[in-house]
Amino acid sequence: MPQDQQIVSIVPPEMAQQRLDQVVASLCPQYSRSQLQKWIKSGQVLVDNKPLKPKERLTGGEQIIIHAIQEVQTRSEAEAIPLDIVYEDQAILVLNKPADLVVHPGAGNWSGTLVNGLLHYDPELEYLPRAGIVHRLDKDTTGLMVVAKTLEAHSALVEQLQAREVSREYLALVQRPVIAGGRIEGNIGRHPLDRLKMAVLDGGKEAITHYRVEERFRHHTLLRVALETGRTHQIRVHLTTHQMPIVGDQLYGGRPRVPAGISETLREALRNFPRQALHATRLGLVHPLTAEELAWEVSVPEDMAALLDLLRAEELS
Repeated sequence: MPQDQQIVSIVPPEMAQQRLDQVVASLCPQYSRSQLQKWIKSGQVLVDNKPLKPKERLTGGEQIIIHAIQEVQTRSEAEAIPLDIVYEDQAILVLNKPADLVVHPGAGNWSGTLVNGLLHYDPELEYLPRAGIVHRLDKDTTGLMVVAKTLEAHSALVEQLQAREVSREYLALVQRPVIAGGRIEGNIGRHPLDRLKMAVLDGGKEAITHYRVEERFRHHTLLRVALETGRTHQIRVHLTTHQMPIVGDQLYGGRPRVPAGISETLREALRNFPRQALHATRLGLVHPLTAEELAWEVSVPEDMAALLDLLRAEELS
């Protein structure tokens, strides 16, 4: 059922001579301009109790009443899926996503997704685009994600992401020794032959990845990777194109590279690691309501931690 929220504002003097659609866009940045235009044209925006056309200019001091009727934005079924909530307040929640969890419903995954779980956890999220999700992680990438709980928070977080003001750091275990960190720049777009993959392309979208060495092993390196942009599969594509494929990444890294001369235990662990060893370990942002700078960090999950322990043990043997 649609939600009807009444918003009452007084046009400030500095907005005199601005058009109605410009004024309401400034007063209600949480709503898209297209949504506000729709409400104005349908008579849901009243200026001194009268409907006006979007281009009519105001003098300042008028009372604006907006009947903000919010329709359901996310129509997926709610499902009781366990969520590891790291932080929550009235505006946002931060969760630690496990492996083998698809974020958005889609072809072949219409249920059992993070969206389904969020709608069960908080039914009010159905009034937000994609149940409040503003960025995503691949199905088998683990770690931190932020979800908006209000339209105001959603708009603010999307704006921060577009302005590249959200800090996202990952831990990636790659299949080669890496001497030092660096910066990777290469536009990313859909692979021209394999539609399941992304690729570095001249006509793709700008993508920039930074990485530094977190821990070195004989044949592998644990990298700390920071995203400047957030393209689909960005880290996996960039690292692979620079000869640093992620352990377990069968889509981009191909068959597992198992070094010679290692223990049978480590050999089996590398060969059978079921997913890309990629974990979103740190997330930082400005709180959309308080403007406070916040950051969270979570350790790698058990499967990745166990593999790292085997690599450390191999170094001592």
